[in-house]
Amino acid sequence: MTRSTTPILKRLLSGTPPHLRSWFRPITHMPRPGSDTTRPVSPITNNGTPTPVTLIPGDGIGPLVTGAVEQVFNAIQAPVIFEKFEVHGDMNKIPDEVMDSIRKNKVCLKGGLVTPVGGGVNSLNVLLRKELDLFVSVVNCFSLPGLVTRHEKVDIVVIRENTEGEYSGLEHEVVPGVVESLKVITKFCSERIAKYAFEFAHLNDRKTVTAVHKANIMKLADGLFLESCREIAKKYPEITYNEIIVDNCCMQLVSKPEQFDVMVTPNLYGNLVANTAAGIAGGTGVMPGGNVGMEYAIFEQGASAGNVGKPSMVEKKRANPVALLLSSAMMLRHLQLPDYADRLETAVKRVIYEGKYRTKDLGGSSTTQEVTDAVISALT
Repeated sequence: MTRSTTPILKRLLSGTPPHLRSWFRPITHMPRPGSDTTRPVSPITNNGTPTPVTLIPGDGIGPLVTGAVEQVFNAIQAPVIFEKFEVHGDMNKIPDEVMDSIRKNKVCLKGGLVTPVGGGVNSLNVLLRKELDLFVSVVNCFSLPGLVTRHEKVDIVVIRENTEGEYSGLEHEVVPGVVESLKVITKFCSERIAKYAFEFAHLNDRKTVTAVHKANIMKLADGLFLESCREIAKKYPEITYNEIIVDNCCMQLVSKPEQFDVMVTPNLYGNLVANTAAGIAGGTGVMPGGNVGMEYAIFEQGASAGNVGKPSMVEKKRANPVALLLSSAMMLRHLQLPDYADRLETAVKRVIYEGKYRTKDLGGSSTTQEVTDAVISALT
């Protein structure tokens, strides 16, 4: 439990039913890269005015789940004002006015943007991360009490390098029928993601950091990643450091996920590991996530962030808003508004625990609005 939220949590817990107290834990306290973590960071806006945040509803189910966040924020009277923009995944680029808004506000909340498969259209989700140098992806995969899954007591944080590796986008056709795709790993990017992972573990009282790799085959690229992780690990002697090959990692995740704590990965492996861990802990519909860099942050569904849902889900308005609600709580904590984040998280967890209002992916039949109304009713 983080030092900055402890007094608030004690007040909240005093009114929390006993059966909920054992699992009450903030989703994350996300360190800001480059900040002095030895003392608290001041709120981004501390003059009493609402904090502006860029909002991108996105495609498919995006407007449904971002709409749920807006309603809950209104209910808790969070000091946040959204600047909303229409952006869709089939656009050639992010509109300039949207990028200007994100650069001005420093923080963005977004729904999924569809990524066309094949062809010459790049993923706008990836483009945003590169353009803003959001080099850290944080996905928290954890067991929600009341939600029955194959494994219990799962609490994994996947910290993924977000800007290079196989996502560098360096591909070309050598000759007809032969395509070369380059994987780029640098010491600079490897060291900064490793440093973030260990700092995250330190601030959140996590005990272990595990580096995921394939250095037995990609000896230079993944070897450099491991070398960087080992160097950073020496600076955090109180945290246990482990390494695991990615294929063994996937097997261990589905057989004994409780052994993992914080996992630090290159880009592609992190995508695979986060989605696997999310599936084990309850599905992508309940896993929060965020992308942060030195200056900017974007919060979105943690796993399968580009998932925009099936047309039937959009038509019936049955998208699960839980993942984005919890991601918005991470955003509130990033904005140094932990009391609002704690209230939101507690309400969401209570709704999941009681089990009366759940969407289809969690075994229920509720609509997005019904789940949202239940969360608002559960606010304390």
